[in-house]
Amino acid sequence: MIFQSIQGTKVPALGFGTWKLNGLPCEEAVQEAIDIGYRHIDTAAMYGNEEYVGNGIQLSGIARNELFVTSKVWHTHLSKEKLRSSAEDSLRKLNIGYLDLLLIHWPNPDVPLEESIGAMLELQQEGKIRHIGVSNFSTTLLQKALQFTAIFCNQVEYHPYLSQKPLLDLCQQQGILLTAYAPVAHGEVMHDPVLQEIGKKYGKSPIQVTLRWLLHQPFVAAIPKAGSNTHRKNNFDIFDFTLKEEEMQAIFKLNRNSRMVNPSWAHEW
Repeated sequence: MIFQSIQGTKVPALGFGTWKLNGLPCEEAVQEAIDIGYRHIDTAAMYGNEEYVGNGIQLSGIARNELFVTSKVWHTHLSKEKLRSSAEDSLRKLNIGYLDLLLIHWPNPDVPLEESIGAMLELQQEGKIRHIGVSNFSTTLLQKALQFTAIFCNQVEYHPYLSQKPLLDLCQQQGILLTAYAPVAHGEVMHDPVLQEIGKKYGKSPIQVTLRWLLHQPFVAAIPKAGSNTHRKNNFDIFDFTLKEEEMQAIFKLNRNSRMVNPSWAHEW
């Protein structure tokens, strides 16, 4: 495993995403992911699966302090009262004692950012969350959030077809983790000839090459979702090769500013 050291905390750079996983399949997926070696688990209140994620953690038998667990508060629940209620509900459902990281899940221009972060600071002081972060924040919004507290993480869409260089530069300057969701562009990288050619050199798939490219970058983590245990194992099988600098640059050149996640409530990037 590769770790990113963020503000004195070691974070497993490869996490397991649970979006669209639910019920018993979610429990089994989380348990199997932990058995494979994943130690970073990502969920969210909006996913509606926190109870099953928590069950999967319990079934794995792993010690709580060996895991880094993230959840998120949906953008409609960012007032002080709603944020606290959402976070405490997440903790009840997960049943893991505390969250390593709580994120604002998309910004909400109708709720003052200072109010949301203030509520998160209270939860942090109470020992319910370890770190405070955001998701889907632009460089401008991230800079605004930094006026109120230290931000641990910004979780955003990031893959070879969507450059996040300005945002990543800011994260690296400020010691903030950039966590990549949709890291393999919803599977689109599988068909990319550049990634296919690089993969042939190492006996790896384009998905494995893409994940390794992400984890080569300082202050970057990735949270691919995998519905099958075979895919979970394949995603984890990326620590036995290293990309050359020219290969890294070839993948950077694939950028075409293709954003795959752009809901109606998204702000201007």
